[in-house]
Amino acid sequence: MPRFRLTIEYDGGPFVGWQRQANGRSVQGAIEEAVFGVTGARVTIRGAGRTDAGVHALGQVAHLDLTRDWPGDRLADALNAHLRPAPIAILRAEAVAGDFDARRSALRRHYRYRIVNRRAPLALDAGRAWRVGRPLDAEAMHAAAQRLVGTHDFTTFRSTDCQARSPLKTLDRLDVARYGEEIVIEASARSFLHNQIRSFAGSLELVGEGKWSASMLSAALDARDRRFCGPVAPPDGLYLLRVDYPERLSPSGRS
Repeated sequence: MPRFRLTIEYDGGPFVGWQRQANGRSVQGAIEEAVFGVTGARVTIRGAGRTDAGVHALGQVAHLDLTRDWPGDRLADALNAHLRPAPIAILRAEAVAGDFDARRSALRRHYRYRIVNRRAPLALDAGRAWRVGRPLDAEAMHAAAQRLVGTHDFTTFRSTDCQARSPLKTLDRLDVARYGEEIVIEASARSFLHNQIRSFAGSLELVGEGKWSASMLSAALDARDRRFCGPVAPPDGLYLLRVDYPERLSPSGRS
């Protein structure tokens, strides 16, 4: 069975999240329906990350198996035609080795969280960023964020609904930078806990406001207690940017 890797962009606003659920429309379900429309086959696609309701993606990755081979560009075009008008786009469809697994093969996941730091409401970015009207110190946020980089027990920044076996994770990168009125938080790790980045963003916002110091953020981490976390930032500002894989599992060139 030919296996294909899909690179996917979507606006998470209208969906209950990536994962298929009984309580509403999911990104996964919409793509599976498009696959059925194109091929007549019911398949299950596997994604690299289970983004929550309202969370967006610029480079989600999924894989699926089909009964026959397809040119990658034709498959992507056909799926996009069936996905309209849903805010989902298949950016690329590429043939990959049979042992490629979008979730298990991933080496690193990269996320971005966007804060628009201004008093005026959002017109163009409504639903796609978190507006914070109070002035924020992005340099203080970045300095504090470095306290979280490395291998830690992240219980404080983990949803009570998280199903991960262990709260121990290695955070490779957590950078904060200001670009005009926008503050961008970027995080990289092999994997993340449920709500981990939104929990980081909400706590770092308190640092930016001057309500928390870097030492207070460290104390919250060391507490290993969810009650010490700052408010969880809204999903609107969170984006799955891209996913890294071993070079040997890169597309085979039949795209």
